Amino acid sequence: MSRIAYVNGTYQPHNNATVHIEDRGFQFADGVYEVWSVFDGKLADFEGHLSRLARSLTELRIPIPMTAQALGQVLKETIRRNRVRNGIVYLQVTRGTAPRDHAFPQDTPPSVVVTAKSLDLRKGEALAAKGAAGVTHPDIRWGRCDIKTVGLLPNALAKQAARERGAYEAILFDEMGMVTEGSSTNAWIVDENGRLRTRDTQANILRGITRAAILKLVEAEGIELDERAFSVEEAKRAREVFVTAASSFVMPIVTLDGTRIGDGKPGPIATRLREVYLEQARREAI
Repeated sequence: MSRIAYVNGTYQPHNNATVHIEDRGFQFADGVYEVWSVFDGKLADFEGHLSRLARSLTELRIPIPMTAQALGQVLKETIRRNRVRNGIVYLQVTRGTAPRDHAFPQDTPPSVVVTAKSLDLRKGEALAAKGAAGVTHPDIRWGRCDIKTVGLLPNALAKQAARERGAYEAILFDEMGMVTEGSSTNAWIVDENGRLRTRDTQANILRGITRAAILKLVEAEGIELDERAFSVEEAKRAREVFVTAASSFVMPIVTLDGTRIGDGKPGPIATRLREVYLEQARREAI
């Protein structure tokens, strides 16, 4: 749990940190967020998350609240004050506080909140070594999932459905039965022909920063890649299924709706990509 939060220019005890009840993030989910992994007190994929943050804010016409240098200082200070060595730091930017009205307010400064918390990376390593369970779930999200907004109710419903079925992640599918992504991850398979596949970002999916890092590693490792949609049934017949995210890195999925994937163990491609991603993320963290 974060002990200290940054809220609109000040560092406050977490239990006392508040925003106004008419903050548009609370009223309309009118805001965006980013999550950085923290290794040894340093930020992983800093520039990638920063670039996506700027894109999300621009798409929603929310002013960028501070320079990249200033934001980096805030993130690092929040990490330091919370004594986080390994974990995550969370940033949320909303359109700000204004009397409730659906139309955008004029000249309202954005609200900025930053928290950080430690994570026991050993738990993730143990799960990755064993492999996680997944379930499928209809994708009922809005039509701009490429923007990383705080409007995550459909994602939360899908994640809860997964938890109630004893699974780690919900793999979402569209009206054509094609996989889009996970409730909080990007989804990948190694298909029956041994080809690595993930949906391209022209579809209504988030441009995952971990996904982008993995794509570069795939090229470096000489793994054949096909950025093309795949169906739920193709996923169940695949040699491997895995998901990627800033907090889970590369997580093998060894069952899907109770169907065993491959031999029911983490596959060689997911295992290798997790290994090289973690090596790179630790080495390049700032």
